Amino acid sequence: MHPLIIVFGAALLDIGANMAINRSRGFRYKGWGVLGIILVLGAFTLLSEVVSSGKIDLAVAYATWGAIGILGTALGGLLIFRERLKPIGWAGMMVMALAVAMLTTA
Repeated sequence: MHPLIIVFGAALLDIGANMAINRSRGFRYKGWGVLGIILVLGAFTLLSEVVSSGKIDLAVAYATWGAIGILGTALGGLLIFRERLKPIGWAGMMVMALAVAMLTTA
């Protein structure tokens, strides 16, 4: 399997973890909090496996995972929790996405 697919899967788990932890409301809702912890453990496990395989450099894997996680969490926050970013925040995310795209082609 291509390493970026695994990184993408890890990022999806990270996004899910962020959504669950937000839904837990400071761990008042324990089930959501536990789900968030399980998902983030899965995300780090996938990231660790793909980096230790030697098929992708740590810098590329971590930057890609982080960027997808940040963008996905912002979109999830908007769609699920009605959280809004200012236009400058979205512009910053586009710059970040461009930087990661450049990094993955280097």
